[in-house]
Parts: sequence; C-alpha cells; structure tokens
Amino acid sequence: MTNTQTIQFPADTLELVHKIIKRYPEGKQKSALLPILHLAQAEWRWLSSEVMDYVAGLLSIKPIEVYEVATFYTMFHLEPVGEHVIEYCRTGPCCLMGGVEVYDHLKKKLGIETGETTPDGKFTIKEVECLAACGWGPVFQIREKYYMNLTKEKVDEIIDDLSK
Repeated sequence: MTNTQTIQFPADTLELVHKIIKRYPEGKQKSALLPILHLAQAEWRWLSSEVMDYVAGLLSIKPIEVYEVATFYTMFHLEPVGEHVIEYCRTGPCCLMGGVEVYDHLKKKLGIETGETTPDGKFTIKEVECLAACGWGPVFQIREKYYMNLTKEKVDEIIDDLSK
C-alpha cells in the first residue's frame, strides 16, 4: 500500500461497515471501532496510519481515538506482516514446557527473528505476552487457531502445511 493508493473498503465490506455502525445508538458509533478495525486488517493485512484515518472518518471520530485502540491490542498489526502471523507465547508456563526450544526451532526453520517476515511474505513471527493456554504449552496462534503442546516436529508439520 502506498500513499498514492486510495484507501476505501470494497462496496460489500462498506455495506457491512454501515450495518455494524447501525447496531449502536446515534452518537455512539465509536462502539463499532473494534469490528471495523478487524475488517480493515482483513482487507489490508495491517493498519497503516492511512487506514486508521479512513476508519476514523467512517466513524466520525478523531484519528487518535483509533490509534489508541489499535496500539493497545496486540491482535492489530501496525506494520506490514506476512500472510500467516505466528504469535507465540513468551511467558513462564510455556517456557517451562519447552517453549524456548520450540520457538528457537521455528525461527531457525523460517530463517527469521521475532518481528520479522520471511522474504516470500508468507510468515511473520510475533511475540505476545500470553495466549491464555498455560496448561497446553508451548502454544502459538495463527489467526483464530491455537496450536498447542508444540514440539519441533509439530512446528515442522504446521509450517509445511501453511507453505503449500
């Protein structure tokens, strides 16, 4: 996405945005911010300042109100990311269950470090504080799917399947 591109949802998505906004009382359209940010991220894969400004305009709110929300939640990407964002839990329980070794293996397999994207644009690795699956660690999440009780072999299978 470049600065010369026009930021605008496709017609069907824009229709959905207006339906979402109408769920809330007049003057409370900011309540639609989270679902609309999810739609924006699904459309552009990440939330640039231009996208966040566009969302602010749709909701008739100040851009800073969008930035505050987008920067608070780790589920929103504020820089370009790969097709598959692998969020891995870095907290104690996952580490005690072998997380460090599993995540080191993931990084080695992909040839990237945390916060980086593979050269083919397929994978980004993102470290998160907790995925709330402490009894099933080590854990990572890709979109809405959790991958639990990870081993090096399971990581290889997951990456191979997603690489197809």
